[in-house]
Amino acid sequence: MARRNENAQQPNSQSNTIKDPDEWTTGEEPMTGAQESYLHTLATEAGEEVEPNLTKAEASKRIDELRQKTGKEAGGGR
Repeated sequence: MARRNENAQQPNSQSNTIKDPDEWTTGEEPMTGAQESYLHTLATEAGEEVEPNLTKAEASKRIDELRQKTGKEAGGGR
């Protein structure tokens, strides 16, 4: 029998999807390739540079900043 993801069944599932990057257990790992690619795309549109060697958490915060600057807020904004 497959194990059910109990977190997905919680009434307040949004608390699981919007978590402060500083609280991520993997936040100190290097940013992913997808994060790096998206950061460079957003930075180019915003006319800014991307800092090298960001962590996953730092990259996520920078993506949020650049989304605001470029008007590309995810999901209609937070």
